[in-house]
Amino acid sequence: MRHVLLRALIFAFLVSISAECFAQAGGGHLLYGDFKVDDSKATGPKPETFQLILYTRGGRMISREVVSNNGRFRFFDVTNGDYYIVVEVESTEVARVPVTLGEMRRTDVRQDIQLEWRETFRTGAARSEHAVSADSVYKREGVNATRFEKAQEATRKNDYDQAISLLLQVVGSDPKDFIAWTELGTLHSKKDKPGEAEKAYLRALAERPTFFLALMNLGKLRLGQKNFDGSIEVLSQAVEKDPQSADANFFLGEAYLQVKKGSKAVIYLNEALRLDPVGKAEAHLRLGLLYNAAGARDRAALEYEKFLVKKPDYPKRTELEKYISENKKH
Repeated sequence: MRHVLLRALIFAFLVSISAECFAQAGGGHLLYGDFKVDDSKATGPKPETFQLILYTRGGRMISREVVSNNGRFRFFDVTNGDYYIVVEVESTEVARVPVTLGEMRRTDVRQDIQLEWRETFRTGAARSEHAVSADSVYKREGVNATRFEKAQEATRKNDYDQAISLLLQVVGSDPKDFIAWTELGTLHSKKDKPGEAEKAYLRALAERPTFFLALMNLGKLRLGQKNFDGSIEVLSQAVEKDPQSADANFFLGEAYLQVKKGSKAVIYLNEALRLDPVGKAEAHLRLGLLYNAAGARDRAALEYEKFLVKKPDYPKRTELEKYISENKKH
């Protein structure tokens, strides 16, 4: 096999949930998106095609397809649940994108992927270096693999009690399964048991301190519980782990906003907008609130104006337009 560029770092996830919802009865969703690889900084031969594989978080393959650079991928009939889109080149994983579907009705969900190709693979280099998301993989076999899959299926059916029971069996048999602990935390959160959720997330992080999903979910949980300092602690780690996560930057900015550290909030909210201009349009509202509180009403008006361009159907549009009219500098 010829040597190709294998080290791909995730440059940005442009996550965009399509605003158009098609009211169709039954079936699963269409998960699609544009796939782009920036190879302008690369040297040597470059791959012409990529394998995109859709997996459940438990590791079961759902579908795969071949896509070229600047192409579009489509996974049909995908049910609600938690997934990874794995990107492979010549059977080697180079990126892994987490995706969660939780739509109320059948619809089309967009997940664009943008990567940057940086360096040439050299003979003798350790292949494990090229698995961008090794942190997100846990190998389970036998009965635990079956239990985890059944727990995922129960979650998709909103049978959270059954899913929790199965996952408790998984971690009872293998306490090091940080992904199962994270799933438990998420389910406890859905059951409105924040104390149990936090314990599960903390156990996941005790086993894998850099696991992004556990950091993110724990940060959001603490944010919702008004534990802003605790939220900042773990969300800062999440941003350090994945600086290109619009979600992590947004929620960290929100946490700093809540503790009245506006200068830091501005940094992360603006970064969230840079990474996902439409999906994180709400950051304009948060920046507007911040500027208004600081007396910079003209800057707040500009943020509100940008928000309305992206979200023209905002229910309180008239109120924002009035504010803009009264405070925008002409």
